Amino acid sequence: MEAALDEARKAYEKGEVPVGCVAVRDQKIIARAHNLKETLSDPTAHAEILCLKRAAKKLGGWHLSRVALYCTLESCLMCAGAIIESRLKQVCFGARDPRRRAVRWLKKSRIKIKSGVRQTECSRLLKDFFRDLRK
Repeated sequence: MEAALDEARKAYEKGEVPVGCVAVRDQKIIARAHNLKETLSDPTAHAEILCLKRAAKKLGGWHLSRVALYCTLESCLMCAGAIIESRLKQVCFGARDPRRRAVRWLKKSRIKIKSGVRQTECSRLLKDFFRDLRK
């Protein structure tokens, strides 16, 4: 999760909502990403989507059944759908998103879910970003 937090910090520095994500296979990071919606003017440029695309490219296929995803924020419905379609084996989330709660959709799939991983740090980064944005 530390690597995902590093990605979230990169997003923060760019003025993006600080969400970071890493894909891990055989205990090695194979892809990293952070939110780039504003930078790319792309509503689909969420950390998870970008990370899944990079992992699939690295592995040479979309079927990511041996990959675990670590993300600093609980996924939205769009990202949950992409996670399910990619056949990930596990997803670990940091901060929960009470407004979106896409984890319930992931629980219906065969993907293992672990939430609340370094939740305090992940939540603090988001709170600091939105506090600074309001100033």
